[in-house]
Amino acid sequence: MKDTIYVDESWGGEAVYNIHGEVSYQSKPFKVASSYEPAGDQGEAIKALSAGLFDGDRCQTLKGVTGSGKTYTMAKIIERVQKPTLVLSHNKTLAAQLYREFKSFFPENAVEYFVSTYDYYQPEAYVPGKDLYIEKDASINQEIDRLRLSASFSLMERRDVIVVSTVSCIYGLANPVSVRDMVYTFHTGEAFNHSEVLEQLVRMQYERNDAILQRGAFRVRGDVIEICPSYLENAVRISIDWDEIASIQWFDPVSGEKQEIVDSYSLYPAKQFVMPLEQVKAAISRIRSEMEDQVEYFTSMGKPLEAERIKTRVEYDLEMLEEIGYCSGIENYSRPLSDRKAGERPAVLLDYFAPDFITFIDESHVTLPQVGAMYEGDRSRKLNLVNFGFRLPSALDNRPLKASEFEQVVKQRVYVSATPNQKEVDESTRVVEQIIRPTGLLDPEIEVRPTEGQMENLYGEIRSVIKKKQRVLVTTLTKKMSEDLTDYFASSTQGALFHSEIETIERVEIPQGPTRLGVSMMC
Repeated sequence: MKDTIYVDESWGGEAVYNIHGEVSYQSKPFKVASSYEPAGDQGEAIKALSAGLFDGDRCQTLKGVTGSGKTYTMAKIIERVQKPTLVLSHNKTLAAQLYREFKSFFPENAVEYFVSTYDYYQPEAYVPGKDLYIEKDASINQEIDRLRLSASFSLMERRDVIVVSTVSCIYGLANPVSVRDMVYTFHTGEAFNHSEVLEQLVRMQYERNDAILQRGAFRVRGDVIEICPSYLENAVRISIDWDEIASIQWFDPVSGEKQEIVDSYSLYPAKQFVMPLEQVKAAISRIRSEMEDQVEYFTSMGKPLEAERIKTRVEYDLEMLEEIGYCSGIENYSRPLSDRKAGERPAVLLDYFAPDFITFIDESHVTLPQVGAMYEGDRSRKLNLVNFGFRLPSALDNRPLKASEFEQVVKQRVYVSATPNQKEVDESTRVVEQIIRPTGLLDPEIEVRPTEGQMENLYGEIRSVIKKKQRVLVTTLTKKMSEDLTDYFASSTQGALFHSEIETIERVEIPQGPTRLGVSMMC
């Protein structure tokens, strides 16, 4: 049963109601779970910045020294204003740290993690000087992919959501309205059409696997259908009595342990860029028309190779879209699929938030320049693909937001940094300082030592710290140096390597694990 979109005036955005008139999101008030109260400058910072948000101030700055408890301050502000929140960070590791902290502060609310899914990513590219085409190659982290989908769908179901994200949130996603159109609701006691439901699951990109129930798959066993949603860790079992849904029950897909019995469940698509069949069919004609125009253009320019190249690729993709409603690289057709105009910005994670959401931009002096740099780098790579017949011109609009577009979408924001740029300070109606550490800790002493005998000196310091059961972090200038240093100490000290090629989840686990020595490339 499809959900229908109605306007919920209580919070000024779109809410999803099912056929029975029930609101499909279950929100709770934001409530910080903490054994301590604001200390030092935190109380005044919380009061001032919350007042600014209530007054409608667009930009404010929290200027706090390292270790002054800025994350706790943000949490208490969220508790006061009670609005959906985006916390934007400039790298995965810092985002993971913030995610863990917010998760502990808000155990009853939806705290989500949204970063790039790739442990390894080689984007599609063409190098004209060498006539070298580089096909897209990526290693997708399934757990990160699940967390991304969970973030998207939580925003569509509830208001008590905090999303901790990197700049991935400004890259194109499926339009939230199209995603809502693909939601399928099961309700106990409703009529059940077996073939219709199975066809819908396939259209939503769930794979049938009667042997192993895994993420993004379903299986059929007699009068029972079991589905493992791609955005959850548990699975749902739908039992059929003749042509009617008899029961809906959650269970653990690994152990088989039975969990909660529910009256209804709304299932979201297994992947992004999954759209209703009617919308895909309409897009196919637009894609074909653009392909024909591009073939004609290349032919008129005396480029038969490029004309044949684009025709072959697009016709193959169109066959896949017609057969299963999906194709490899479907994101490159996001403009015709969503029927956007040329140059019009794509839908992004920010569009999944309620209109009144607030944003904390952590380490804003680094994060904001990173946001502004994404568009040009993406466009320069794709221009070669378009000009040499590997992609249609509409692929250029599968892109991150421009800085100006980001400014328009992100309304109320708080810049958080120990060293904000002058731009952030000038834009802010309030600049609140937080310089007293609640812990009373002082800045550490810095000692500069000569390079002569530095390995022996470093080894001695490492041994003395490890004897106290404390940890050591050694930073180097390059990845190679960090690898060499880890090997150097391998025989005498258990060490862990830590740089950008380490997988996302492992980067988070290393500082929490038993290893006492970490060797990292300098950021």
